[in-house]
Amino acid sequence: MNADQLKGKWTQFKGELKKKWGEFTDNDLQEIGGNYEKFIGKVQERYGGKKTELMKWADTWHQKSAAKAAEKQ
Repeated sequence: MNADQLKGKWTQFKGELKKKWGEFTDNDLQEIGGNYEKFIGKVQERYGGKKTELMKWADTWHQKSAAKAAEKQ
């Protein structure tokens, strides 16, 4: 997932992110606000050792989201 993709899907993504990766607080999500660099920073802060796993999950989430959107068209 890149910066534009995160910004475009932030509202949907943040809910799933908090469900799956519960160490993100509401304040974290508000602070990130769809900003990719802030997202990466918070991932590192909250899940340093699992950063790669979380980023793979984010990429998979985005691919599934894009596929669902394409099916609707």
